[in-house]
Amino acid sequence: MDGYTDYKRREYCKDIGCEVQLELDENESNKEEYEKLREICKTGCIHTTYEFHHWLIEKGYLVVRKEN
Repeated sequence: MDGYTDYKRREYCKDIGCEVQLELDENESNKEEYEKLREICKTGCIHTTYEFHHWLIEKGYLVVRKEN
């Protein structure tokens, strides 16, 4: 959409200083440790959708989808 920007992967995580994200950044070159940390993000995120949703609103993001 013109005049808008897409959410970038892990933008929320980096902005709030998520401790898992900080560890991911530190372990980018250690594939085994990196994958263990990624699993936390995939299956057991320590933050809630409520927190994420309110962050999106605070940052001016709109959630849109195509009509059926």
